[in-house]
Amino acid sequence: MGEHIGFIGLGRMGSRMGGRLIDAGHTLTVCDVNADAVAALAARGAKRAKTAAEVASAAELVFASLPSPAIVQETALGAAGVINGSKIKTFVDLSTTGPRVATLVHDALAKKGIASLDAPVSGGIKGAADGTLAVIVSGPRAAYQTCESILKIFGKLFFMGEKPGLGQTMKLANNLMAATAIAITAEGMAMGVKAGIDPKLMIDVLNVSSGMNTATRDKWPRSVLPRTFDYGFTTALSFKDARLCLEEAEAMGVPMPIGSAVRQLLAITNNLYGPESDFTTMARVVETWAGLDLPDRGKHGK
Repeated sequence: MGEHIGFIGLGRMGSRMGGRLIDAGHTLTVCDVNADAVAALAARGAKRAKTAAEVASAAELVFASLPSPAIVQETALGAAGVINGSKIKTFVDLSTTGPRVATLVHDALAKKGIASLDAPVSGGIKGAADGTLAVIVSGPRAAYQTCESILKIFGKLFFMGEKPGLGQTMKLANNLMAATAIAITAEGMAMGVKAGIDPKLMIDVLNVSSGMNTATRDKWPRSVLPRTFDYGFTTALSFKDARLCLEEAEAMGVPMPIGSAVRQLLAITNNLYGPESDFTTMARVVETWAGLDLPDRGKHGK
């Protein structure tokens, strides 16, 4: 028999992770500002809650998948937050919030006897739907062990250590490196295309050469070569993650000159194409600067 689990935040990732919990036989109490997102899971048997505190009064284990550090902090510690729930024992934050907020949330919840794990995920919407995410966890090992079997429903687990925020640090480094792969691939590809090389042939060569990366392997074949720019991660979120990563790195005394350039390119992409554009749209910015006029199609390619 499944457990009763709370889930707060039913966006692109959270709705799919919540769906996997239901598929695995668990009962969910859910909460989101988007009534349609709540209704979609309610139609599959989830119970509705109006606040995070209400979710935390219904379940001992509560997950959150939210868009920003400020929202996570308010959801965890606000007047209507999980900290004021009557039943919660473990809070698991699947969002990308950075180590400072993760530590703040951990310390505040610990004073109330609530264990907190930061468990940011990587693998995108497809990984969330298929249960193939990388789940990067840090926090009290005992709390991790109590929900390990449930976390495995989302994908492959990596326990980074007991220090709060280690999972967040790992995730921020990963996301900056993923965005950097797109940025540098956009520059190399623009150079080759302007010289007259077929872009598909370029990708074929790169993917068996030392320049191969996640952008040449996944982003270009799926979203840039077809000109759809719909890989599934928004420019706004990528920009947020890059900005957060650089802020954390600066606080730690780690220089990131390359990361700073990528953050700037994301900021420009965000301004030119809007926060809901796909982060592969960085390629369009570089193409424009290079004087290339390539056709676009699809939702973000108009």
